[in-house]
Amino acid sequence: MRPEQECHRHSDAKLILHHQEREAIAGDPWFSSLSASLRHDILRRARVRRHPDADVICRRGDPADAWLAVLAGAVRIGSHTPEDRQITLRYVEPGVWFGEVEMFDLKGRPYDVLAHGKTTLLRVGREDVQQLLVDHPEFCLALLRLQSQRARQLYRLAEDLKTKSLRARIARQLSQLARTYGEPAGASGPGVRIALRLRQNELADLVGCSRQRLNQELKLIERDRTIRIEAGGVVVCNDEALRQIYERAS
Repeated sequence: MRPEQECHRHSDAKLILHHQEREAIAGDPWFSSLSASLRHDILRRARVRRHPDADVICRRGDPADAWLAVLAGAVRIGSHTPEDRQITLRYVEPGVWFGEVEMFDLKGRPYDVLAHGKTTLLRVGREDVQQLLVDHPEFCLALLRLQSQRARQLYRLAEDLKTKSLRARIARQLSQLARTYGEPAGASGPGVRIALRLRQNELADLVGCSRQRLNQELKLIERDRTIRIEAGGVVVCNDEALRQIYERAS
């Protein structure tokens, strides 16, 4: 049995969320902007799925039969090269909804979706989403606002690839990861450790470079004591310095 087939056999659990999971979904600015009745109905129709690390949630081409949100952990969105090398396109953090576009165009998932660490998802089926659109006219405009946010993110990413140096793109990515997945570095020294476990090739994919180029730039940034590279990952020592690298670069 293929992993993706096995993954579709996960049973949906009733909506029993841990406190941290409820905080994640309630803290999303887009979701919190919805009316109380719409938020209630979305959660009433949602089901919970809990995935182990590296579990295949869906593969490119699989039917897009649900709208998804991350409650805990992370989701890796990726693809494959013609040589079958995995490419990381982005990570979806707790509180973020995704997968609605392909659910409407009926052309299947355009990417692979895998759990990165132990991950909890909310799942709202296509028929439930369609009923929500009927019951709540505001939901249509809300989804358009969500798509507008995504479009702006894509435009900024494309602009950065064309106008920003590699070091600037790395600095911005590290700053964002530290804000989303940061935890105290602890006994290793001051700073914020990026708790999301990233291999260097995955971080290289996110900023659009080779692993070798990434390693060179990380060492240069570390030399300025802006970050610290440890066996457990990257520790951000000076987030303001990372932001300055991005803002001043071209």
